[in-house]
Amino acid sequence: MDFLESIVKSVNSILWDYLLIILLCGTGIYFSFRLKFVQIRKFKAGMKSVFGGFSLHGAKATADGMSSFQSLTTAVAAQVGTGNIAGAASAIAAGGPGAIFWMWLSAFFGMATIYSEATLAQKYKQRVHGEITGGPVYYIREAYKGTFGKFLATFFSITIILALGFMGNMVQSNSIGESFKTAFNINPVIIGVIVAIAAGFIFIGGASRIATVTEKIVPIMALLYVLGSIVILIMNFGNLGNSFKQIFVLAFDPQAMAGGVVGATVKDAVRYGVARGLFSNEAGMGSTPHAHARAKVEHPCDQGIVAIVGVFIDTFVVLTMTALVIISTGAVQTGLTAAPLAQYAFNTAFGSFGNIFIAICMLFFAFSTIIGWYFFGEINVRYLFGKGAVKIYAALVVVFIIIGSKLKVDLVWSLSDMFNGLMVIPNLFGLLALSGIVVKLSKEHDDNE
Repeated sequence: MDFLESIVKSVNSILWDYLLIILLCGTGIYFSFRLKFVQIRKFKAGMKSVFGGFSLHGAKATADGMSSFQSLTTAVAAQVGTGNIAGAASAIAAGGPGAIFWMWLSAFFGMATIYSEATLAQKYKQRVHGEITGGPVYYIREAYKGTFGKFLATFFSITIILALGFMGNMVQSNSIGESFKTAFNINPVIIGVIVAIAAGFIFIGGASRIATVTEKIVPIMALLYVLGSIVILIMNFGNLGNSFKQIFVLAFDPQAMAGGVVGATVKDAVRYGVARGLFSNEAGMGSTPHAHARAKVEHPCDQGIVAIVGVFIDTFVVLTMTALVIISTGAVQTGLTAAPLAQYAFNTAFGSFGNIFIAICMLFFAFSTIIGWYFFGEINVRYLFGKGAVKIYAALVVVFIIIGSKLKVDLVWSLSDMFNGLMVIPNLFGLLALSGIVVKLSKEHDDNE
């Protein structure tokens, strides 16, 4: 077991410390220039498309797909998870407040990547077993014909099922169980069983029920967390200006002022800011295209501009709120990391209610992620094994949710990180090979405006 753990740790070090940061940021920069900074040009249109006709009672999702808003909320359900609380906190704890600047920068370029993912998912979506479906496996097969394309698509499917459907959902249920144990002293297994039953009920309803649930839970959970954070920021309004100053100054000189993490370097700020940011917003990872492919839109790029908003909500709104709360309350000086650091920051303002607030938010965030990740895994199970394997997959995910609520095994968390990283590589192969198609579709979309 120790030998396996050392191998996984070494692979993760290569993937997340160097390779993926270069590949994901490089891809984002490449698409930003090729698409003439579509994340700026189309941002207003994306916001209008998402919020112009906002409603919690959208059109019913069918075999022909979801509404554009339902596709976005299903994607955001997966994006906005425990990483928005624990991820921001751990980035600050390891790289200092300056890590947030690099998180913002990577998210900015990531908007161009996720635009491309959503556009290609729309372009190459198919009707399989009577339902509209799509995702990286379909555009990878278009990019690379023959054995190599089949290998890349199969490799992607296996890694995403393991990373998200099984191990990732164990991580999410564990986060819920631990936060409820801290706040209410409830046995995590009890919470795990309740979460598993609720999730199983949604799984049985298929894509239609998943879309219906996410379009309601995502706006509510995001609003709840943002409002709670704003209350704390108002209470610490006098520290807000200094918080922003720390983010920008310490991004380039982590020891330049009080508030920096002792021993942190610029390399640490960049490494942890970029890695945690990309892990949170999932731009380039190949997960969210499964949701965007099902949107019923007139042109592929219509969903591309909507996908941009998903990264904005995840990183520039929700994750930034966590960061500002931690920095403005001075919690970074405690030496804590991950979720305990965030809980401490909220406790400074809300007292013991801070633990309760984080537990409730963690429930919303992690549960919505479980739903989204299950859905992404299901599409790939269908691709590999056919429709008949879906019930077996759903049953296994439910079991893993229960086990994960109690069993926090470091190896499981490390394996989740590893497979998350590995699934990025075939996805980026597909995106870069089809970059010309994205540019062509974007020009066509611009001409039709």
